Amino acid sequence: MKMKSLVLALGLVSASAAFANGTAPAAAPAAAPAAAPATPQTSAEWLERMTDFTRNASAYRDPKVFVPWFNAVTEPGFYSQMGINMMEPGNWYKMMGSMMDPRSLANYMQFADPDMYMKWMAASMDPNFYTAMMAPMIDPGKYMRWMMSPLDPQTLNMLMQTLNPAMYMKWMMAPMDPRLMQLSMQPLNPALYTNWIGASMNPATYGTWGTWLNPATYGAMAAPVVAPAAGAPAAYPNPFDPNALLQMFNPAAFMPAPAAAPAAPAK
Repeated sequence: MKMKSLVLALGLVSASAAFANGTAPAAAPAAAPAAAPATPQTSAEWLERMTDFTRNASAYRDPKVFVPWFNAVTEPGFYSQMGINMMEPGNWYKMMGSMMDPRSLANYMQFADPDMYMKWMAASMDPNFYTAMMAPMIDPGKYMRWMMSPLDPQTLNMLMQTLNPAMYMKWMMAPMDPRLMQLSMQPLNPALYTNWIGASMNPATYGTWGTWLNPATYGAMAAPVVAPAAGAPAAYPNPFDPNALLQMFNPAAFMPAPAAAPAAPAK
């Protein structure tokens, strides 16, 4: 009995070792990283967006983005971070590069989108919008942060940067910075101008108004015209379709129909 138990135990150990050799269970797949929030959360993120001319108008186009933007610009840390960023030449290169980006055209042409004004009209009639706007202004912590801002390490760091020789050395070496040289060569790149022309002709640049520039949104003119089904909207003729225009000026369509033959007399 003891021998059988010993043989059974050895068999189980050998089997488990054989199955475990090179066949260890795979680790659980890592969770997918969370998507980056569309709205900046820190002063540095807000300043990065505000100096990017391809995105810096987003706070004015959407009331839901304007509320956190208003909260951010009323924080003392926002201005100390702005002072630090202004002392870095690379931030100026990025800002000027974004001004030459064709996407900056779409950023500002969105102000012609009627949907933007409808959003603001809806927000002006929503009490929650005013509550969200007033909440930062009645926050005691915000006033305390302003009172303590002279002792804030970030404010002291901004002031100490004026005594940092490395900061002045960066500005002295800026004319030899490869990033500035690359930026200065952009006006000589023909692709820059073709991209701007392409952006100006892209209907998506103009938001809702862009549908007026897209002939596909007018619908197709069927030939011959078929009467729509009951309850279905009639097809809108495509003014850019030559066939549709020729059908509108077809003389046969305006000619009177031939008179019907008289019916035979009844016998």
